[in-house]
Amino acid sequence: MIQLLTPSGERTAEGGSAPYAKRVAHLDHDALRGLYEDMVLVRRFDDEATALQRQGELGLFPQCLGQEAAQVGSGRALAAQDYVFPSYREHGVAHTRGLDLAQILLQFRGVDHGGWDTEAHNFHLYTLVIGSHALHATGYAMGVQRDGLVGTGDPDRDTAVVAYFGDGSTSQGDVNEALVFAATTNAPVVFFCQNNQWAISEPTTKQSRVPLYRRGDGFGIPGVRVDGNDVLASYAVMDEALERARSGGGPTFVEAFTYRMGAHTTSDDPTRYRSRAEEQSWRERDPIDRLRKHLESEGAWDQGWAEQVAAEADALGEHLRTYVRALEAPPASSMFDTVYASEHGTVTAERAWHAEYEAGFETSEVAR
Repeated sequence: MIQLLTPSGERTAEGGSAPYAKRVAHLDHDALRGLYEDMVLVRRFDDEATALQRQGELGLFPQCLGQEAAQVGSGRALAAQDYVFPSYREHGVAHTRGLDLAQILLQFRGVDHGGWDTEAHNFHLYTLVIGSHALHATGYAMGVQRDGLVGTGDPDRDTAVVAYFGDGSTSQGDVNEALVFAATTNAPVVFFCQNNQWAISEPTTKQSRVPLYRRGDGFGIPGVRVDGNDVLASYAVMDEALERARSGGGPTFVEAFTYRMGAHTTSDDPTRYRSRAEEQSWRERDPIDRLRKHLESEGAWDQGWAEQVAAEADALGEHLRTYVRALEAPPASSMFDTVYASEHGTVTAERAWHAEYEAGFETSEVAR
């Protein structure tokens, strides 16, 4: 497993990890503080959204608690032209793509099917159907390849595509079909699997008899396992995979070995299927604490700056609460507005029928 930062915050680069150390050598103390700030803000988003769901303001919410390093580290390695296909827990990646995290909550409030402009951030809408977006990502990557945006040698032109998913998705047919297409077409796509140990209540050990990163072997796709609680290693491994994809080297399967410290969603009770001891052992490997310890050991921790980060997190929390509580339900007719890019006969007929149906409730006969 590739690791560059131990749980105690010490730099390491032993064995197979050594070549990856060069890929983070340019990250100075300012850059490391930036990664820390990213993770703190994403966790605050998680905490606030969970609280809003408990208060009845959201219908559901999936936390990424504990997975911040895997997401922020890999997300910061992306180039502006790269395109991301997330599942529904990639809040940290969304943050690195410049998305206002409040927009994610439109979907979980139930007032929108997505809530953001995918083209503005090269970050696709969340996908709730487990694993289906791996095919979308592969198809998009094949299109990028055919558009001549791979292997040109121009760093501002060459493009990679990333599909983020969890360990449970590897048991889905769609992901395996995506691996087949990606391998046979040499598509510029990175399959970034966050192995958080639990597919709802099913442990990874019951899903696979081999480490997940070895799944790529059977398809002819190189695989690598990275410490997903190590933000530096996550950055380095993604940087290598993206470089391979953009240069025409084809797909990579990355397994980020991490842990879902929260529930699967706010409707889940993890105490029914895992132990407190297990949770505590992973909390001792908290990705944010790990980077903080490293900054302290390097003499790069500044208390004044830390207080500014905390104030920024408080401001984010206030923004989220204000934003969500101001949301109003859209008219039911809006469901027909963006089904297709242009007008479609079937949708037009359905819109007219629905308008007539709703109008029927306003007649005096129905009122009586």
